Formats: sequence, C-alpha cells, structure tokens
Amino acid sequence: MRDGLVIIPTYNERDNIRKILEAVMALGSVFDVLVVDDGSPDGTAEVARSVMASFPDRIFLMEREGKSGLGTAYIAGFRWGLARHYDLFFEMDADFSHNPKDLLRLREPVARGEADVTVGSRYVKGGELENWPVDRIMLSRGASFYVQLITWMPVHDPTAGFICYHRRVLETIDLDQIRFVGYAFQIEMKFASWTLGFRIREVPILFADRVEGVSKMSKSIVREAIGGVIEMKWRSMFRSYQHA
Repeated sequence: MRDGLVIIPTYNERDNIRKILEAVMALGSVFDVLVVDDGSPDGTAEVARSVMASFPDRIFLMEREGKSGLGTAYIAGFRWGLARHYDLFFEMDADFSHNPKDLLRLREPVARGEADVTVGSRYVKGGELENWPVDRIMLSRGASFYVQLITWMPVHDPTAGFICYHRRVLETIDLDQIRFVGYAFQIEMKFASWTLGFRIREVPILFADRVEGVSKMSKSIVREAIGGVIEMKWRSMFRSYQHA
C-alpha cells in the first residue's frame, strides 16, 4: 500500500527529473511522487509527463505559472496530498543532493510511530557532506548554530530540506501562517512542528552537492533566512502555529 507522497519542487531540472523519478519508483510501491513545477522554461514538466506515462497512478504533476518560491510549492503539495489521504509526506530535492534510497530510512521512524517528523541531517553522528567547499560548509554550520541560538530548537540541521512529516503534523499546523517562501521555510516548518510538541528525529545522511543543473541559492534567500529567524521567534511569542 502506498502511504507516502514524495513532493519534488522543480525549476529548470530537465537534466535531473527523469533520473530522480525513476530512482524513487525503483524503491518499490510505498511511494507516490508529486512534481510541483514552477513553469520551467527548459521543459522539465514535459520530461516529467513522459515518465508519468510509465507510472500513471504513481507520478503526478502540478504545474504553476512562474517562480513562486520553495515554500509555496511544498505547501501546495501538502494540501494536494492531504486531500488525497496520504499519511506520510516527504520533501526532497530533484538534484540528487538527497539520496532517494534514504527515503526508506526517513520513513521508518514515522511509520512505526516513533517520531512525527524525521529530518535527513548532515550534522548528527553519521551525517556527512560531499564535494562542498570549506566556505560553504562554514556558512551552513554557522547558519545552523545561529538558528539553534535564536530559537532554542534542538535540531542540529534546521535548514535541511530532506524531511518526512506525518499527516497529523500538517493537519495541526495552520499552513496559512507559514510566512517564508525561501530556505527559511524549512526552518519555520521545523520550528512550528517543535513548538506544537511534535517529536522530531534526525536521521544521518550523506548530502552531496548537485552534479547537474544550477543551484537556486541567492543573496535574497540568505537575507530572508537571517532576518526571518528573529522575526519567526518573535511572532511565536504572541501566537501559535496551530489552527484556531
């Protein structure tokens, strides 16, 4: 029985999308995939549709006009999956920086009821980085320390984007209150889950730098994350992320 929905946001991932979809399908019948494509001009959606023809009831495509941000893509995917009664929701990049085989390791603790959220973590024992320059490692580790310092959240890799949520988490969080759309979205979703008392477990992974395609990181995304953490913590003192 397929109880898991893997949500893969895409923008100009033509070089990767076929391979990532086929890799997830090869894991067996527990996962469906929803590709959320933001109008990629390189034809990502067309390639996804060609793979869908071989897996018509397991791969789905949501096409949006223009780049609307990582966070809105995931929230659109969450709502799509909640309406279709999936129990487990996975976030994963299209560029193979996340190993599709690790989806099974993220799934286990949540499926067994031992956690409500699992995070594929670079910064717990057993976690690794591959092909990252020293300056990028320092920036990432510094960002993680900064988030922990401001929020007190006991997550070693709060900016991680390889995650599994049980549907009860997404049903409890008021997704309309999730403000951030860039990489700060990843921090805010974990923070909302933690403040609402859900159990978060970090699973060590090997995180590899993308081989093909172009990184979506930008200065505006970094600025959003730096300022957003303080704003997020401040807002949490006056209102809950839970549905009213």
